[in-house]
Amino acid sequence: MTPTAAELLVRCLESEGVEYVFGIPGEETLDLNAALEASAIRFVPVRHEQGGAFIADVYGRLTGHAGVCLGTLGPGATNLVTAVADAYLDRAPLVALTGQAELERQHKESHQHIDVVSLMRPITKWNARISDPGITAEAVRKAFKLAEQEKPGATHLELPEDVMAAPVPADGPAAPLAHPPATNVEPPARLILQAATLINGAERPIVLAGNGVVRARAAPALREFSRATGIPVAETFMAKGLMDADSERALGAVGLQAGDFDMAGFDEADLVITVGYDLVEHSPALWNPDRDRRIVCIDSVPAETDENFICEVELIGDPYTTLSRLAEECRRTTLSGGSRLREAVIGRLEVAGSDDAFPIRPPRALLEIRRLLGREDILVSDVGLHKLWIGRLWPAHEPNTVLIANGLAGMGFAVPAAIAAKLVRPNRKVVAVSGDGGFLMNAQELETAKRLGTGFVNVVLENRQYGSIVWKQDQRFGRHFGTDFTNPDFVRFAESFGMPAWRCESVDDYGRRLAEALALGLPSLIVVPVDYSPEIAIAEELGAETVRI
Repeated sequence: MTPTAAELLVRCLESEGVEYVFGIPGEETLDLNAALEASAIRFVPVRHEQGGAFIADVYGRLTGHAGVCLGTLGPGATNLVTAVADAYLDRAPLVALTGQAELERQHKESHQHIDVVSLMRPITKWNARISDPGITAEAVRKAFKLAEQEKPGATHLELPEDVMAAPVPADGPAAPLAHPPATNVEPPARLILQAATLINGAERPIVLAGNGVVRARAAPALREFSRATGIPVAETFMAKGLMDADSERALGAVGLQAGDFDMAGFDEADLVITVGYDLVEHSPALWNPDRDRRIVCIDSVPAETDENFICEVELIGDPYTTLSRLAEECRRTTLSGGSRLREAVIGRLEVAGSDDAFPIRPPRALLEIRRLLGREDILVSDVGLHKLWIGRLWPAHEPNTVLIANGLAGMGFAVPAAIAAKLVRPNRKVVAVSGDGGFLMNAQELETAKRLGTGFVNVVLENRQYGSIVWKQDQRFGRHFGTDFTNPDFVRFAESFGMPAWRCESVDDYGRRLAEALALGLPSLIVVPVDYSPEIAIAEELGAETVRI
């Protein structure tokens, strides 16, 4: 029997290995949802399309396979936009599907009809309308290929309801297209040797590792390169855990303040080796302000053009293979001096261990979580002032154990991201840290978490302000405005979803409730008053902040 376009589309999703589709059904996706019901794919209804797209975003980050989200036309599609853009800038493979009105009414004003393809164009690697059933298999294959291809990101397919209901024509592919596995690309040997010559000739080389190393699953190769050469490694926020925080060659996470790079040793470096570094993470002007650094770039695609990022050698290919080859060609370097940044972080954590002030201060709040999580357990950070403390202080031991929205930095990330983390890593403990501002932006997905049984702990740091804006307004104007709000009773709010929840009244109470919540293995919530008044800086020489939270 000839399949409809909707049925073929779902068969194509199965062929791509899709496990879940996260979204909200609509009238224009009736045929698609019927086909999903008859498939091996699990359709997960969410409470807001943005939440579903954030879940798909983090599913893609953790698995390397595109997460899939679904919205209907009009408001369903526009609700996806923030999270689709997040996947685009944070290089997470994601395929967004949206319903659309019939083709015959798209040329005129029509109920709920907007040009979604044009809307998605700036925030996707590629997007298209399936305007004919005969192109369904081709369009799906292209969407997944481009979403997962380096550098990965979001793609989008628009599905007009009359096209989805129509049969696939006899002359069109009626089955999914084959997708041969990608082959690893290796840089030419002459460039490997040229880079090795530069590295061996440097007296104070340093590595700046970014999100691309995480995506390439190349942490073992990076660690071996650092061990074999003795070259220390600084990380971006999204690369936390590439180097074990306990390693003497781990310089710490850089990019929060102007002094980070100098304290990590960039001021004395005569060669910077960037590995999987995306300019969207941090501007190269922060670590190469005078444009005088010699740079070797290791990445999966050619470097972005920037006057502060002119590379002497570019090694384009699979980062794991490149690092392994380069380690064979480079000799051992003996470096001294350590990292003042790492020492400052360790010192701040040591101080936090005896800080019993309440409302709790961020370093102590994070230290209590760190004490209860294992090396491979996962911390999810929402966007807000606490994100800077996590980026600065959280000691990560393995990659993909700290999930941060950085490129777009959209609030409301943590709850849906934690759902995805538990779906992909069900045997790991997961803690999501939110401010009270960001928490309510996607708090409706607590119902999704409860329904799915994704047992993470959501810690809500409450100060009844948009804390990051308070901080910056106070620094700039000596006052703040438009930043204060009130909250519901978060404990009763969580309990209304059938979740255990607690409000903490002391530091000891907070630590005790955290341990209790993690032991339950259920979706739960802890609210704790927080004091953000101490400076974010952990040393005066760090200088002015350089990030947009």
